[in-house]
Amino acid sequence: MLTFTIRRLILSVPTLLFISLAIFLLLQLAPGDPMSQVPLTVPPEVKEKMRQALGLGEPVHVQYWKWMVQFFWIEPQVFIDWLTRESTLFAWLPDTSLYDGQLRMISWQTRGPVMDLVVQSLPQTLWVVGMSYVVGVLIALPIGIYSAYRHYSVFDQAGTFVTMIGFSIPPFFTGPLLIVIFAVQLDWFPSVYNTVHQVVDWDSFVIQLRQMILPVMVLALQTTAQISRYMRSAMLDNLNQDYVRTARAKGLKEGVVVMVHVLRNSMIPVITVIALGIPSIFGGAIITENVFKVNGLGYQLLIALFANDIPTVMTFTFIFAILIVLFNLIADVLYGVLDPRIRYD
Repeated sequence: MLTFTIRRLILSVPTLLFISLAIFLLLQLAPGDPMSQVPLTVPPEVKEKMRQALGLGEPVHVQYWKWMVQFFWIEPQVFIDWLTRESTLFAWLPDTSLYDGQLRMISWQTRGPVMDLVVQSLPQTLWVVGMSYVVGVLIALPIGIYSAYRHYSVFDQAGTFVTMIGFSIPPFFTGPLLIVIFAVQLDWFPSVYNTVHQVVDWDSFVIQLRQMILPVMVLALQTTAQISRYMRSAMLDNLNQDYVRTARAKGLKEGVVVMVHVLRNSMIPVITVIALGIPSIFGGAIITENVFKVNGLGYQLLIALFANDIPTVMTFTFIFAILIVLFNLIADVLYGVLDPRIRYD
């Protein structure tokens, strides 16, 4: 397993390099000019200097190489310096001074470092999208297990109906619908997410929970619908296997048969769905974050797309690609953990 993991990590390097090049070239073909937002009162010679400062006057391969150096060399130095100087978890490490003022990845829209934008938006995404994914998985697994065990029952039919709703209705409809019902009519929860709110005590924590409920409900509905269907299908396939009948014939308790033998084998395909869905947490939920005004990664990505902010869009997209490749590897490794028959020799 260790050899397989190392081999996959090595092979992921050229894969990610090819992905980064493809993303960069596609963004270069996108229409629009980042300098179009500059006021008309700015003289042409000043605009030209701004264009050169942003790297717009250089060849494409030079821009790509500069981005690669900034992403893989300069930004890790900034991150290590931050860990050793400001992070309380690594306060025991000696202070480092790796970063010495080199040019970082600069957003064409904010005129600030792109990674600072990622750090500022990530907590909001984890609060909302991350929590919705955890809630969705915790609800979906027991629903899928019980629906398979009691298939064609009233519970199974009701679960099928709810999951079809989750699959069919998009977030741009369920979001405003929940706002109208719970925020406008009932006035139970706020309709706009306060991104500057800080949790410092119990009362502020309750406020944070209240403003999270509506966006979490919207996203958790989709997660529950998807994973519960996979869980139900996998459980049904294994409930009819010969080893299940053999275990029951040996006198094992029904709970042991279902929750130990059947569940472990059924989790193998479900692990893929769960693992590959985790990168979507960091990618944010563009529609939901815009509906509830959550200043997360998805919201920032959409703004960057409209502004033709190539450094920001490329950085965000490449981070998502890294997460997808990483969690693909994690899913493959978990296959071998859950099923001893799987070996990567």
